[in-house]
Amino acid sequence: MKKILSFGAIALAATSVFAQKALKVGATPEPHAEILNLVKEDLAAKGIDLQVVEFTDYVTPNDAVEAGDIDANYFQHIPYLESFNKEKGYHLVNAAGIHVEPFALYSSKVKKIADLKKKATIAIPNDPTNEGRALLLLQEAGLIELKKGAGITATPLDIAKNPKKLKFKEIEAASLPRTLKDVDGAVINGNYAIPAGLSAKKDGLFVEGSSSPYVNVIAVKAGNENKEEIKALIEAIKSEKVKKFISEKYPNGEVVVVF
Repeated sequence: MKKILSFGAIALAATSVFAQKALKVGATPEPHAEILNLVKEDLAAKGIDLQVVEFTDYVTPNDAVEAGDIDANYFQHIPYLESFNKEKGYHLVNAAGIHVEPFALYSSKVKKIADLKKKATIAIPNDPTNEGRALLLLQEAGLIELKKGAGITATPLDIAKNPKKLKFKEIEAASLPRTLKDVDGAVINGNYAIPAGLSAKKDGLFVEGSSSPYVNVIAVKAGNENKEEIKALIEAIKSEKVKKFISEKYPNGEVVVVF
């Protein structure tokens, strides 16, 4: 009888494995993929096979969701998502806000903003919303002044005052950490600064405030936000387990939860 029960238990376990629903979620490596991998077992217990697909750019994860190649992605903030939809005619929506990664101005050549020389070169992201976000940060730091009305889509052409006559290099966001040795400063996204060993609080010359509207979200194609698997994913991420992990892994505020 014991042998029969054991065989039955094995068969039941095998059936539950094969019955799992696959959930493909695209993410940039750190901290997004890291956080997703943390909840894989939690979702497996609910019959969901979370498959984390890593991307190193900001375009293909959205292309993949729109095309239905993956079910969701986790890497971007709301202004970027909205700008992407407008530019591409996509139908991506915010399923849940998870965390903020403060932007910061970094430099390997000076220790404080006042030491930036005239005509210093600053590298900034070349995608629309992150470029505007970088320029708004530099304005907040007192380095430039933007034209009235210039917002998250600002470009260097919208600079009204530039006392230090700073020069700007528009670079793909993922490449910004590697430019530090070649420029006087660089405004770097958190998910690229962190893997490069940069801490906004410790290394940043100027850091975005904690009230940042640039919350990183779980994005899905419109109509999929109420799927049970997506709801389960959000519940798993918005947990004390994840909150504890983030507070311990990023004690200097490189990643700040919003739940």
